[in-house]
Amino acid sequence: MTQENSAGSVTPASREYPAEVATASGSEWWRSAVIYQIYPRSFADDSGDGIGDLPGITRRLPALAQLGVDAIWLSPFYTSPQRDAGYDVADYCDVDPLFGTLEDFAALENEAHSLGLKVIIDIVPNHSSSDHVWFQEALASPAGSAERCRYIFRDGTGASGELPPNNWESVFGGPAWTRTTDSDGTPGQWYLHIFDSTQPDLDWQNPWVREQFKDILRFWLDRGVDGFRVDVAHGMIKAEGLPDYTPPADSGSMGGGTVGLEPEIGDHTDGPTPPYWAQEGVHEIYRDWRKVLDGYEGDRVMVAEAWVEPLTKLANWVRPDEMHQAFNFSYLETSWAGPAVRRVIDTSLDAFTGVGAPSTWVLSNHDVVRHASRLALTAENPQGHGVGPASPGQPNPQLGLRRARAATALMLALPGSAYLYQGEELGLPEVIDLPDESREDPTWFRTNGERYGRDGCRVPIPWESDAASYGFSASGASWLPQPSDWAPLARDAQVGVSGSTLELYRSALAIRADHNLGLGDVQWLPGYGDSVVAFRNGDVTVIANTGDVAVELPVGDVLLTSAEIHEAALAPDCTVWLRTS
Repeated sequence: MTQENSAGSVTPASREYPAEVATASGSEWWRSAVIYQIYPRSFADDSGDGIGDLPGITRRLPALAQLGVDAIWLSPFYTSPQRDAGYDVADYCDVDPLFGTLEDFAALENEAHSLGLKVIIDIVPNHSSSDHVWFQEALASPAGSAERCRYIFRDGTGASGELPPNNWESVFGGPAWTRTTDSDGTPGQWYLHIFDSTQPDLDWQNPWVREQFKDILRFWLDRGVDGFRVDVAHGMIKAEGLPDYTPPADSGSMGGGTVGLEPEIGDHTDGPTPPYWAQEGVHEIYRDWRKVLDGYEGDRVMVAEAWVEPLTKLANWVRPDEMHQAFNFSYLETSWAGPAVRRVIDTSLDAFTGVGAPSTWVLSNHDVVRHASRLALTAENPQGHGVGPASPGQPNPQLGLRRARAATALMLALPGSAYLYQGEELGLPEVIDLPDESREDPTWFRTNGERYGRDGCRVPIPWESDAASYGFSASGASWLPQPSDWAPLARDAQVGVSGSTLELYRSALAIRADHNLGLGDVQWLPGYGDSVVAFRNGDVTVIANTGDVAVELPVGDVLLTSAEIHEAALAPDCTVWLRTS
């Protein structure tokens, strides 16, 4: 949590729905699920090449079942040149040899299902890899051809087309347009890439593109996946005419606003919409996709990665005939401060409940600074910039972990669905001192080292304290170097250890399930100061102290605490769950 976002004036239920569409909450698994994100290259390496793979994931799945999560979400494992860690897809219907084979995926899925875990996979529809056969055919075809129309090609401006079609900049830094060279060696058209130049944007106004992706959905649904996390779900449709746009100076790299560190309440209102984000036409795509998923047995789910503010506008992505969930980045960006936390929880529940969807809660993922470090930064850190040795406001590790444990305990007590990012259950911090030569994030290169990017949250996780690469790979290899002081954070060093972060997560997930907190509600408790977040969910009382003064606790049985309690007082940066009369 780092900056709170307020609601705006958009009414999520402003569109009339067909009479047969139900808006009432049900008991589908995804409404209350705790979903664990696996970043495949950094989870577990079975082959010994230093890069995680599908067999490695399969081998470690029992540990996730023991943790108590309900589902796993796999970041991309598709065929890819890996210029953006797999988010540059060259074949949407195959597994990259780096990670294994389709047979390995089937084995992983079978093991997960046998352990009672649902399987969600990433889909990346805004752009493909420039290595994809679709784009290679587009480059080899003339302007205006059917092949070119799969992507967003345009003539340049200026006297001889030497200038890009507009002034858009890439999320990763630099221009969002790259000029091609025609077969005769002369300069050609430009193509759009909101991300890296090797990730050309598909043209979703083209019916051919839409049909291809429905077939891709069916390919994986036929293989038994339980759902999709949709990358850049607020993208795909661009404003007609591709008008110039200059983003505000404080906008984050995904267009979602600054991830700030001030303890005050922020006020992100519904300002100007960038012409490449959150266009109305994306909703037609998801209504079409929803029909595909609804044609399969079981509760198949779509989850939107949509950096859209305010929350009342984000709720448009989860209207009854569109997606099922949307990541609550407004919650992730909320400061560790009582008024901000209460406000974003209220706004979230109101916005999502208003369209019959569950709220989601998330504190870390593969794109943001891990919350065990982020919550102890003392300077602003825009989303996507990362933290490196020269970043201002370096985190205090002890304070960061204490706040992270308290924030997680608060989050897991909330009704709805929660997302965990691999390694947070171990208390992993952001890795700050990565050597420059080890970094791989395109952001680092496209900004000439001005932004550190996301490598710090993607370092392979530790399993065994005294093993090579902490048990990540039997060979001891690791595609990003692991810190030398991670042995105490390894999973085997925390299993069964009272007070460890791993046991805090295991206990919280078990109590959450036993008390059905995911399908409960929030009843705020009066009588506490602004720095305290206090509520009841069912028969559980939750009190979180975000201030700097200890808080007296009511009489009750302690079910869970993020830090030790002394003399019936809740210390600063601590959360407790009680059963009270």
